[in-house]
Amino acid sequence: MIVVPPAIQRISWKLIAVLSAITGFGLLVLYSAAGGNWSPWAWQQGVRFLVFLTVTMVIGRFPLRIFEDFSYLAYIGVLILLLAVELLGFVGGGSQRWLNLGFMNLQPSELMKVTIVVALARFYSQLPPGNTRSWTALWPALIMIGVPAALVMLQPDLGTALSICIGGVVVMFVAGLPFWWFGSTAIAGAAAVPVLFSFLHDYQQKRVLIFLDPESDPLGAGYHISQSKIAIGSGGVGGKGFLNGSQSHLDYLPEGHTDFIFATMAEEWGLIGGLALLFAFFLLLRWGTRVAIRARTRFGQLTAAGLTMTIFFYIAINLMMVMGLAPVVGIPLPLFSYGGSSMLTIMTCVGIILAIENDSKTGTRRFH
Repeated sequence: MIVVPPAIQRISWKLIAVLSAITGFGLLVLYSAAGGNWSPWAWQQGVRFLVFLTVTMVIGRFPLRIFEDFSYLAYIGVLILLLAVELLGFVGGGSQRWLNLGFMNLQPSELMKVTIVVALARFYSQLPPGNTRSWTALWPALIMIGVPAALVMLQPDLGTALSICIGGVVVMFVAGLPFWWFGSTAIAGAAAVPVLFSFLHDYQQKRVLIFLDPESDPLGAGYHISQSKIAIGSGGVGGKGFLNGSQSHLDYLPEGHTDFIFATMAEEWGLIGGLALLFAFFLLLRWGTRVAIRARTRFGQLTAAGLTMTIFFYIAINLMMVMGLAPVVGIPLPLFSYGGSSMLTIMTCVGIILAIENDSKTGTRRFH
């Protein structure tokens, strides 16, 4: 009989299998998108995943108290990085979003998606339950969300700004703030859409208009969505076959290895490949939701719920975007699209949720 060491038994092999399945499938698509070559995308993405997976497992072993104690400091640190982007960041694709670290280009706004959730979770976990219906539960959170969202909008990056807001709002909702606050805010936001639309950059306004009528400019602003729909539709049920995609190989599909990688996959793997990928994402999200429900502390519950919703927002917006159900906002598909910053964000989310799961196994539930 083989004795398995306890340290090996404690490793979340099922989680590793889900993460590896999503990323591994993505590596095959990146390999195909490069014309049957591991470079320049697939091998870099594979190395990143192995490094980040190791870091994720290490993060998962940290005591949950560490994340709570350093949440505000991390929030302030990322906020400083966002300010540094305005001063030192370089421009790519018409936006100033990145800091060059040498070995990778860091997008601090991606890290803010994590730190805003953790910081707000600490704020509401320390707030007396009776105060959740008072203004003291609202205005600090609005400032904590509004400042980084405004800095990200200056880059400009509407999609990431919305993601930061969504993550923060989810924590506020789970914390028990009055539902009518969210309802009235939604109504006020809907009424202010025409005014907010006027503040968008010209290219952002064009993206919204093209989303409403993509056929109005199929060779211009609507080109991305039109080609993405063609690629997805041409895949059918079983796809054209591995390495047989025409839209990506003939360069009809822009950003086929990043934001529109799902369209690249769907053309070659069809509906079957799409459903398999969605099922893997479902398993990941189900795990995060279960961790939130079973969390031992209020901080753990709020953090796990917010980070799980952050991952869901990535998935939902990207899929809606490539299918023409949402404007093009430049949000990658988690673990599937090529890119270091987005993978770092997702794996950090997974690592913290894993730490919450490990904490829930150490004792009884306690909420304060």
